[in-house]
Amino acid sequence: MLSYITTRDQSLMRRLNGWRPPRWVRVWMVLASRVGDGWLWYALGILLMMFGGPHRFVAVGAATLSAAISVGLFLRLKRVIGRKRPVAPHCWAKLLPPDQFSFPSGHSMTAFSVAVPLGLFYPPLQLGLLFCALSIALSRILLGLHFLSDVIVGSAFGAILGYTVYTLFQ
Repeated sequence: MLSYITTRDQSLMRRLNGWRPPRWVRVWMVLASRVGDGWLWYALGILLMMFGGPHRFVAVGAATLSAAISVGLFLRLKRVIGRKRPVAPHCWAKLLPPDQFSFPSGHSMTAFSVAVPLGLFYPPLQLGLLFCALSIALSRILLGLHFLSDVIVGSAFGAILGYTVYTLFQ
């Protein structure tokens, strides 16, 4: 099963690395990846602390704890698993990866670990938060920084972690 997933991951990555999407897609993916570095979540946390209503401390606390656990977990998993990042040259993206390991996607994991609890605390923001998390996850694939399986597993771990922390803070 692992070799099947690896073969499919590499095949998809070869196809995507040769695709030159429209300019708006390229700008969207680079922007999504950059805000996935943490800037979006920091800014959102500050805004929620200022205007988030009576449960802002609990909501931001849950998202912060979830993000901290996510970062610790993906850093450990990356070192233990040691899967190398895609190595095929990319035709349009020149972003450098933050480390040498690919599995799981830390950007995807952290994005969902923050978006899920905040979306549950603030249902009107849920769609926008999930759009941001999905954009960050998709950007990691389209920019040639992660394989599809890295992003799927990272996103699933992040969502499960975010939901678990939310239930603890509920």
